[in-house]
Amino acid sequence: MAMVSTSCSQLTVLRRSCLKLDSPQSQSFIPNINSNIRFSSSRKASRTVIAMAGTGKFFVGGNWKCNGTKESITKLVSDLNSATLEPDVDVVVAPPFVYIDQVKNSLTERIDISAQNSWVQKGGAFTGEISVEQLKDIGCNWVVLGHSERRHIIGEDNQFIGKKAAYALIEGLGVIACIGELLQEREAGKTFEVCYQQLKAFADAVPSWDNIVIAYEPVWAIGTGKVATPQQAQEVHIAVRDWLKKNVSDEVASKTRIIYGGSVNGSNCAELAKQEDIDGFLVGGASLKGPEFATIVNSVTSKKVAA
Repeated sequence: MAMVSTSCSQLTVLRRSCLKLDSPQSQSFIPNINSNIRFSSSRKASRTVIAMAGTGKFFVGGNWKCNGTKESITKLVSDLNSATLEPDVDVVVAPPFVYIDQVKNSLTERIDISAQNSWVQKGGAFTGEISVEQLKDIGCNWVVLGHSERRHIIGEDNQFIGKKAAYALIEGLGVIACIGELLQEREAGKTFEVCYQQLKAFADAVPSWDNIVIAYEPVWAIGTGKVATPQQAQEVHIAVRDWLKKNVSDEVASKTRIIYGGSVNGSNCAELAKQEDIDGFLVGGASLKGPEFATIVNSVTSKKVAA
């Protein structure tokens, strides 16, 4: 992926070809990897695509989840404010709701603010929920929706998440739309099926894909220290982009940024970033460490364009 900053109509780059998942280099710690994950026979070694989301920018989000205190967040913000970050990256952090205002008032404008969730419609008598309107009022520009912890712990289903995304987009928030399979689903060869069902729920509901970033997060890799190999992640990212092409449009498939999440850290980010369809990261635990998060942001320098 080329790192450029011209308009969408001008942004075309040659993508590098990637290794098949069944190549010797790509074998992982999972013994029964999805045998159905393969490149389509029609895919060429390199492709021409429009740069991401019309901006040409890598995207790195930090999901702080239910972590932090006023004291620890003050330290984290201080570390982020003093970090040197590559310019060609959209950087977003998602603090817990109760600290959003603190972070917004102290964090450098270089880094944008996201919420971790939002309600499915306008606010009102919905105890414990946070409305899109309230998030915008305190300066949020993004929201994370469909995270596996919301799906599998809270019990939100695909359609409900799709409706949340639609309302957030209509009201002017960008959406980090999370998808991903459980370990048993991957071992059963259902990775693509699960991701496609989750994508379809977004596609059926959203008014536009202009302000959506897709985050592929295999659930078995979130917070476990187990990371998909670069080739495994790339394989699913290709499949997601192809699904968008077939089911939404060529333009959306070319423009939409698809980022990876799942135990991303300062040690593995560079190799992951080199994959042609990995357009950035959604970071969990490592986003709570300012210097390490900066390293992940700066992994954009690992992006190369194939000759």
